[in-house]
Amino acid sequence: MIKVINFLLLAILISSCKPNENEFAKKEDFAFITDSLNVDTLLVNNKLAGFSLTVFEDYSVVYSNQFGVRSFETDEKIDENTAFSTASISKPVTALLCHILAEKELIDLDEPIENYLKRWSLPENEHTENTKPTWKHLMNHTAGTSQHGFADFYEGDTIPSIKQSLLGQLPRYNQEIEFLFEPGTSWQYSGGGYVIIQMALEDTFQEPISELAREHIFKPLNMTNTTMKQPNEKGFLENVALVHNKDGEVIRTGLPITPQVAPSGMWSTTNDLAKLAIEIQNALRNENNRVVSHEVAKEITRTTALKNAVGGWSYGWQKTFGFDNYDWFMCNGSNTGVGGDVYATMTDGNGYVFLANGDKPNRFPVINQVRQKLQNLMGWSVEIKEDEMQEMPDELKAKLVGTYEDFLFQQPKLHVEIVDEGGKMIVKSPYFDFSMGKNSELIYLKNGFFKIIDYPNLMRFDFDDEGLEKVSLFRDDISTEIKVEHKS
Repeated sequence: MIKVINFLLLAILISSCKPNENEFAKKEDFAFITDSLNVDTLLVNNKLAGFSLTVFEDYSVVYSNQFGVRSFETDEKIDENTAFSTASISKPVTALLCHILAEKELIDLDEPIENYLKRWSLPENEHTENTKPTWKHLMNHTAGTSQHGFADFYEGDTIPSIKQSLLGQLPRYNQEIEFLFEPGTSWQYSGGGYVIIQMALEDTFQEPISELAREHIFKPLNMTNTTMKQPNEKGFLENVALVHNKDGEVIRTGLPITPQVAPSGMWSTTNDLAKLAIEIQNALRNENNRVVSHEVAKEITRTTALKNAVGGWSYGWQKTFGFDNYDWFMCNGSNTGVGGDVYATMTDGNGYVFLANGDKPNRFPVINQVRQKLQNLMGWSVEIKEDEMQEMPDELKAKLVGTYEDFLFQQPKLHVEIVDEGGKMIVKSPYFDFSMGKNSELIYLKNGFFKIIDYPNLMRFDFDDEGLEKVSLFRDDISTEIKVEHKS
């Protein structure tokens, strides 16, 4: 499971030095972004080496800027072609690749994935007796597989194969990947599940995943500065940002090698990732899409997991956030010394991409401040209409007031508090503190559902003699029930 604080902070980046010119012409109307964010000071105060930002609105890039340096050791400036290790942003790209191949009838994502494996067989235990894990189970983290994430390697290290990775012959793991629950019955984040996908793809097509992604995604979308090749392979990119530790020092060679390519091995730029996000957004509206079909876009962004799924998960994409009442698909990538985020709205074609080459203590404070400010600057918002809301009876308000274990994101170390402030029902959560810097209002809808501003799931509440007993979450075509535990 993703660490609570890391996950809640996972989406907020920016940094600076003097901006560089690039291929995306900055509209005069959006020059205020540079002036308002004050990223130079944030970079210096947080020892963050470099940062790249791309903003898109109404299905077009409206602002792109790069700040800082590729390496503190050389002071080479980051430019629009500088690629960063994107870590887990690789996962939704892998999921997209699988869906494109499935649409071409080259694989069947509803089949057990073991049918496609040749070098290694899935371990069996009581959890897989009745349900065999499919590609889809692995893509949305409902397969029940272990192995959360992986350590990086560098030139001079012995690089393990992905078979060794699955066998647990790694610094972080000393046993073979295993199944922790019956596939499809719960959710647990698993990079190891994506390594299984990588092996199945490479066994089936007899090509490395880097070549499959280049052929079906990167080349057709003109993502010229994106690759799944690794720094120790021929054809790796030359213009890249080096990874840095919390003290601002380059980590070893600065070029992490990731044999687990499918979950965390992609390198890219904010401009290329914006192209990908806009392509998916265009496909969702079935207009101006060139590579991703309308059907694939709907499927990869559809919420497919709610139970224990940190607010919601799709195939590779997180569906956790509801900023400004939009439905967002997003992904955070976080490796040692580097990370970033892709955020995109399901409608209206808005979003942003951040990438930065600094460690978590350096990136996260910058990300948190800048994403909140950028969200306010852009003014994106979906208003709940007056005729959709109804007055909440005082008796109902009284039943709702209380402090509970987190039923919004189902994180055991978090809690949710509902209070009545001047007649408004306010929801307090560490999630809202970190992501928006404010609490949020609970709205009663005429259809009987409840809606929290800036939270993506609709809710229904059930009560017993003790008060709030159960919360049901609803999103797209799925739902889940959560037994409510009261906090004293």
